[in-house]
Amino acid sequence: MLVHSRAGRWAAWVLFGLLFLPLFALPLLVVVAASFSTHWSGAFPSGPTTGNYASAVRGESLQALTTSLVTALVASLLALVVGTWAALAAAGSKKRGKRVLDALFMLPVAVPSVVVGLAVLVAFSRPPLLLNGTSGIVILAHTVLVTAFAHQSVSAAIARLDPAYEQAAASLGARPAQVLWRIRIPLLLPSLTAAAGLCFALSMGELSATMMLYPPDWMPLPVRVFTATDRGSLFGGSAVAVVLMATTLLVLLAVSRIRTKASYR
Repeated sequence: MLVHSRAGRWAAWVLFGLLFLPLFALPLLVVVAASFSTHWSGAFPSGPTTGNYASAVRGESLQALTTSLVTALVASLLALVVGTWAALAAAGSKKRGKRVLDALFMLPVAVPSVVVGLAVLVAFSRPPLLLNGTSGIVILAHTVLVTAFAHQSVSAAIARLDPAYEQAAASLGARPAQVLWRIRIPLLLPSLTAAAGLCFALSMGELSATMMLYPPDWMPLPVRVFTATDRGSLFGGSAVAVVLMATTLLVLLAVSRIRTKASYR
């Protein structure tokens, strides 16, 4: 820690606990407690049970989890490809062109995601690209929403690259394509995995745009949580929410492990 005195470190930890527990940890712990309960008595849920998870890991909930995983994986890969390509292209352009490109990619983040959902719905509800009512429109909306984060992450990593590696490879006769695939991409691999993890997590939790677009046979898990709680099934919805959080956390831990190995290559 940057605080060197023992008293200062204790004060920092106490301040962290006072801010972290009520603002971040406590709401999530309440959801976990509710997922193991049958009713709410007083300030805390009561009636311990594991029955809520019986329906949270099978049937429509399991199908919704599979839908979320497929949507997040495909959207993350597409966002990573598009964002990386744009970041590499912007790195070799003039400052004005780079600013314009950055603004275009940040535009979906600057407006509510429901606006992005509406834009995608209007744009792809007529031929020649008729995607309304298909899984493709949901994946497309998620890709649009998370590409900005991939682009910004990779752009920041490119700005930190030491140009000496590329210059040395070029001086030895390496072609631009060889420099890209054998120098730049390996050096960017930790940032690419971090961007992929961020895009995956954001896609797994996306609700607003998805509510406007999803067809009945392609319902992601956040929509399942919303519909369950909207019908009054608070404890069943809490169990589904815990499954969503646990799945996302497991994938992020796996991505973090891959990123750590990539950093030591």
